[in-house]
Amino acid sequence: MDLKPVKDIEIQKGMSADALVRAMYEAGGFTAKNLGIGVNILEKMFKEEKIFNFLSFPACILATGTRGVILELVKRKLVHGIITTCGALDHDLARSWADYYHGTFFADDAELHQEGINRLGNVFVPNESYGIPLEEHMQPILQEIYDSGVREISTKELAWEFGKRMDERSFLYWAWKNEIPVFIPGITDGAFGSQIWSFWQDHKDFHVNLFKDEQDLADIVFVAEKTGALMIGGGISKHHTIWWNQFRDGLDYAVYVTTAVEYDGSLSGARVREAVSWGKVREDADYVTIDGDATVLLPLMIASVLERL
Repeated sequence: MDLKPVKDIEIQKGMSADALVRAMYEAGGFTAKNLGIGVNILEKMFKEEKIFNFLSFPACILATGTRGVILELVKRKLVHGIITTCGALDHDLARSWADYYHGTFFADDAELHQEGINRLGNVFVPNESYGIPLEEHMQPILQEIYDSGVREISTKELAWEFGKRMDERSFLYWAWKNEIPVFIPGITDGAFGSQIWSFWQDHKDFHVNLFKDEQDLADIVFVAEKTGALMIGGGISKHHTIWWNQFRDGLDYAVYVTTAVEYDGSLSGARVREAVSWGKVREDADYVTIDGDATVLLPLMIASVLERL
């Protein structure tokens, strides 16, 4: 057996993010080691020339400053396709038009409700920062799309239509500008979807065609020489990513960050190794599951890999 010694982390003044991550890898230490492995895999993914890299994430991190890390990946074209939730569009658009605020997990939620403040973990989202601006801005944009002659549209096309109307603070803007497709398989599960439904009440010939998205995904995975995925959190965005990759015999690279537990059989808690049994990740793939909060881990991981690139 070829054993590798555990090394102590030597903290130094001015230490870079990458130097710290490399030290964590050499130190061992549970999540620290897996974080180092994950960055090594991301480096390979981002340096591959003939590869299609997926990024999947849930809505919650877009309500925090970690949105800036997602934006950087899209702006730099390090990912080539995004699969996310309806709420991710909610928060990206809402924060382009209004501010969210620092809060606390321990607030009086009944009192917040009375004051018109929604709590997302320790982020406060007032009604005037969320539902109200979404309704005020989305309905005119949907009308513009309709008036241009569009009667059927995919979620990818919708995301780009809104992205081109946003500014550089929006990840949707960069997805549109860099022609990176954004797929939202659960498009009705959030305020964005509710606004589409509301628009449909008076425009019954306006339809969202999810099968156009599925065809676009098929056209991607069936021709890709290699695929990789950085998956943040579980749910529909993670599953849709690995589901489609099973049709090409699985992902070649997979990095998964989660706080969910494995013992309850949930998709969010399922480690990447479970996806190997389904053929959603290749048997010989480079993969790792990293346990922890993405708002802590993702900025460190991406800062580290950007130094390497």
